[in-house]
Amino acid sequence: MSVILARTKYRGPSTLTRMSTTRIDPPPGGKILVAMSGGVDSSVAAALLARDGWEVVGCFMRLGSPGEELDAGPVLHSDSDIRIGHKGCCSITDAADARRVAGQLDVPFYVCNFKKDFGRIIDYFVGEYNDGRTPNPCVRCNDWLKFGKLHEYARQLGASHVASGHHARIESVQGEPRLRMGADSGKDQSYVLFGARRQQLGEMLLPIGGYTKDEIRSLAKELGLGVHNKPDSQEICFVPDDDYAGLVSRTTPDAIQEGEIHDLEGNVIGTHRGHQHFTVGQRRGLGVSIGLPIYVVDKNAETNTVTVGPKKSLAASGCRADESNWHVDAWDELRPCMAKIRYNADPVPARVRSTGPDHIEVCFDEPQDAVAPGQAVVCYEGDLVICGGWIREAMMTS
Repeated sequence: MSVILARTKYRGPSTLTRMSTTRIDPPPGGKILVAMSGGVDSSVAAALLARDGWEVVGCFMRLGSPGEELDAGPVLHSDSDIRIGHKGCCSITDAADARRVAGQLDVPFYVCNFKKDFGRIIDYFVGEYNDGRTPNPCVRCNDWLKFGKLHEYARQLGASHVASGHHARIESVQGEPRLRMGADSGKDQSYVLFGARRQQLGEMLLPIGGYTKDEIRSLAKELGLGVHNKPDSQEICFVPDDDYAGLVSRTTPDAIQEGEIHDLEGNVIGTHRGHQHFTVGQRRGLGVSIGLPIYVVDKNAETNTVTVGPKKSLAASGCRADESNWHVDAWDELRPCMAKIRYNADPVPARVRSTGPDHIEVCFDEPQDAVAPGQAVVCYEGDLVICGGWIREAMMTS
């Protein structure tokens, strides 16, 4: 990782004292590293912490895009054919926006070159698709970089905490920091933070978790921050055209091969251009028709086959997950919880238990459709995160 420092002295309107919210008071001499993406959420997070008396250090995670340069200094270019999109969270425009906000707040601003580290995220993404799973790179980015590498860097700077603009909260419950859903249920991001280690929560701050998105934008406008009306990130930053299979094809051209489409009885009913073009639960673009609505039920990377069937064949009674992370002491008998099987899904009643080191089993009270291996399942008690893991297999009802 290389670091570029850009300290500016521009002072914007000073309206921080007019913001009313629960304070997050720092310890004596408290220094905090704030992941500033150039968006409205992380910008307001930095402003709130500065208001509360923290010694804020802004940090932008530079992931890289061929041909782009930062005016603060050189950035090593990668040989890979990876582009960072304009609607993601790490473009050259985002870096400029983050720097301007740091200038308004009069805080140091660093650009951390994570291009080599980010290659691990891309390798994971491509590998999961080639293995027939549906990856979630944003969760991995949080685990490995935002609350992984950044914690290491924070310690180098003498910072005791790392903060971000995620819509989630860390609050003390019975004397222990716990991760809970954000106040804005429509923007809650606790799901993508489930991998934060229990012992790490005490070193994390999420200043905007108690606000709605509209309130955040109002605060940013009051502060005179130009990002107050900036659109939210809407895509995976390194797949700006949403063509996941295209990325896989460019990076591993021999992995995508034509194969067979089967029905539930194993009959060949069509062909496909590569199983990487499909996800479990997909209905459109299958290229076959049997006279009734059909969905992708399963993918087999070893045989390069895709299985389709009616909607009822998607129903799963539960799932088994690996790489589990508990935010409480684990238990080995099924206990009630609410479970999310993908980021944009509503939590559903379920039961969860540990089935061994790094493994959990989640049983749904009612069958759920399209439980996709490779996605995360996250379990809650109320709005508190209990545990989560990466889905290895769905437990089908039939």
